[in-house]
Amino acid sequence: MPSVRRLTAILAADVAGYSRLMGADEEGTHDRLKAHLGELVNPKINEHRGRIVKNTGDGFLAEFSSVVDAVRCAVQIQRAMVDREAEVPKEQRIRLRIGINLGDVIAEEHDIFGDGVNIAARLEALAEPGGVCVSRMVRDNVRDKLDYTFQDLGEQEFKNIARPVRVYRVQDRTISAAAPAPASPQPLPLPDKPSIAVLPFQNLSGDPEQEYFADGMVEEIITALSRIRWLFVIARASTFTYKGRSVDVKQVGRELGVRYVLEGSVRKAGDGCALPPS
Repeated sequence: MPSVRRLTAILAADVAGYSRLMGADEEGTHDRLKAHLGELVNPKINEHRGRIVKNTGDGFLAEFSSVVDAVRCAVQIQRAMVDREAEVPKEQRIRLRIGINLGDVIAEEHDIFGDGVNIAARLEALAEPGGVCVSRMVRDNVRDKLDYTFQDLGEQEFKNIARPVRVYRVQDRTISAAAPAPASPQPLPLPDKPSIAVLPFQNLSGDPEQEYFADGMVEEIITALSRIRWLFVIARASTFTYKGRSVDVKQVGRELGVRYVLEGSVRKAGDGCALPPS
């Protein structure tokens, strides 16, 4: 299938705290997530005339020809996840974060590419566990067609995205009208052994080519630390959700449930790269 361009609604989703859940109960988490995808997520996407583009280990990327269908599908999935995980202890529950964007993409048979996809992934990273975040274009297209309200989170700067994106949190009236406002999320419990998260390094060189070098360096550090049996290391899939964001390391530690957070930066020096202390 040759590459084609098209306007599409892009839905990106992942599991909040996936590495921590896998560390606590690898087989149980894997089996439950597999069941949720097979029994809930895939049927809902098909029901709303969407398609799974690819699975990403702890999440998935989907596209819809209708942005209304995409938002309705996301909210119904989040509603159903609450019911499906109701009997699971709170600290073990699987909760999805979902981001939706409407954009022009380059489509191939098994993948889609472009800023539209990248923005959907950044929106997903901003969403709360169990929540849905959308771009302004999505909000404008569905605001009078669906019985949801949208909380304005302001303009957000995303790394490698030329212009700020106005972000909205979807609020489902059918749930919020009957339930009290959710309490602030509690910090995740720390593992019994020393724990660390390695955040994506900042590229200070101004050379986009060094972005790959910086990401590769972080992956090598994560891999090396993971070989230390007495150390609990957060997986790349979870830490890279913070890529391009200005973060508070203390808040990151609470969100990921780790005692230590490593951050750094890379700057090109001559024909090589230097890693300043952080």
